[in-house]
Amino acid sequence: MVEQGELAALIERYAPTDGAHEIHGERVTVMRQSQPSEPVHGVFGAAVCVVAQGRKQVISGGTTLVYDAMRYLVASVDLPVIGQVVEATPETPYLCFKMALDPEVIGDLLLQTGGEPALAQDAGPLVGAMAVSQVNPPLLDAVMRMVRLMETPRDAAILAPLIEREILYRMLLGDQGPRLAQIARADGRMRQVRRAIGWIKQNFDQHFSIDDLAAEARMSPSALHRHFKAVTALSPLQYQKQIRLQEARKLILAQRLDAGSAGHAVGYDSASQFSREYARLFGAPPLRDVARLRARPDMLLDT
Repeated sequence: MVEQGELAALIERYAPTDGAHEIHGERVTVMRQSQPSEPVHGVFGAAVCVVAQGRKQVISGGTTLVYDAMRYLVASVDLPVIGQVVEATPETPYLCFKMALDPEVIGDLLLQTGGEPALAQDAGPLVGAMAVSQVNPPLLDAVMRMVRLMETPRDAAILAPLIEREILYRMLLGDQGPRLAQIARADGRMRQVRRAIGWIKQNFDQHFSIDDLAAEARMSPSALHRHFKAVTALSPLQYQKQIRLQEARKLILAQRLDAGSAGHAVGYDSASQFSREYARLFGAPPLRDVARLRARPDMLLDT
């Protein structure tokens, strides 16, 4: 049986410095953080995170989820979140494995296994996009073998996709099965919500009506609002606002735009409204927030 300490030692080898390190392309990474972090705003994509050491929390839509060596995290759609490493030291850093979820691979697994009744039907209401589950030995073993493939690069091209399938298979058999199955169904409500999310992310600087977004998602306006909020804990307009503000923050930092220009670039007509909403989300007006970020680079780490 794989011990958590073995996985921690292996991740530490391939994450020698703080931050995210790709191990099998951009979809599979290992992360290290040597001290507790400040809250970090970002967009968390559909992924699974298995912690080998330390503890982290994410806040999304007012809900706080904590994951550590006993509990792994699953996200089924792209979500604006606040992430924070809450347990880490230089001697025992936070160490985590993260793998993006591929709907096509999940769908193929469902077809191959015949789809259990609970997974094959789009029944019942949609649930929140983020959840934690108990880590089990088969899942931990598969994650360990995925990381260990770094020792034999020649094998990785062939074996990494197979181990990815095994990780997803182990999750499908557990209590995350229905959540993963929702990702893969071509005609399910989750797919429609994902379509709406993708449109908002691509057109975050544009004004839109719920009717237009519902047509894009191929749902009625009332169904879109209900299912979107069930998944993200946000309305479509609240989701757009958080994406806009995060993009504006990046523009102010990376391109050194002033607050008014950044707000206009992401779709705000009123500079005062932009500053108010920015301060409400990030805890300080743009100039003060950016000064704080430049003094604390750890607050910019990927969530």
